[in-house]
Amino acid sequence: MEEIVKYIVEKLVSNQDALQISSQESEKETVITVKVAKEDMGKVIGKHGKIAESIRAIVKTASAGTGKRYFVKFDEAE
Repeated sequence: MEEIVKYIVEKLVSNQDALQISSQESEKETVITVKVAKEDMGKVIGKHGKIAESIRAIVKTASAGTGKRYFVKFDEAE
């Protein structure tokens, strides 16, 4: 799932050097954390969170049938 998120977010951000994607797995769920530069945060979140919601929906659809739940969190890179 990280690869899918990385592919989408890379197309949205201007500063790809600041892009960091990591994941924490447990038995039944995985949390994917996306860190982008401050100036790219609006591009990734979108108006009223529409782009972020779409990314989460894509991950949810792609993970159907795997038996795991995936969550996507967005944060600013330091």
